[in-house]
Amino acid sequence: MKTSIQATADLRKLGELIEGIEIAMLTTRAADGSMVSRPLQTLAFDANGELVFFTAADSPKIGQLTDDADVNLAYARPDEQRYVSVRGRARIDRDRAAIDELWSIGQNVFFPAGKDDPNLVVLHVRVRDAAYWEPAGNVVARALDFARGMLSGEPADLGRHGTLAADAGR
Repeated sequence: MKTSIQATADLRKLGELIEGIEIAMLTTRAADGSMVSRPLQTLAFDANGELVFFTAADSPKIGQLTDDADVNLAYARPDEQRYVSVRGRARIDRDRAAIDELWSIGQNVFFPAGKDDPNLVVLHVRVRDAAYWEPAGNVVARALDFARGMLSGEPADLGRHGTLAADAGR
């Protein structure tokens, strides 16, 4: 994922939290009001506070985003006990500069005609806010806290939870 310098400390923290997590689960609202999630590769976190993805113009999610542009992105790194939930607003375009910059040969699997595939569109999600959970200390310290909590019956300090605002400090 290509990450630009973010304008606020909260957006910089978000960039750090999702760094190294290639796939996000994008959740949209279906016409019947139910929630629908699917995996997407995060290609960039741009300087405007937008997460950027490629998607197919003929995907059902395009209609869902037309009806309701509010989305959620879930990022998980279980091996590090790091989890992030991002709320945002989506928009679709055919930004040629973004396609040229973010295109890689691996995208041919999804877009066989290459970066000129007429089905290729860019999905931008403008971050509104995020919640995160991350571990406290290293794996040994977490294991000791967990064991201490099991033996004492007291809650263990297994991590931190926080929230981030896209416009904090702007």
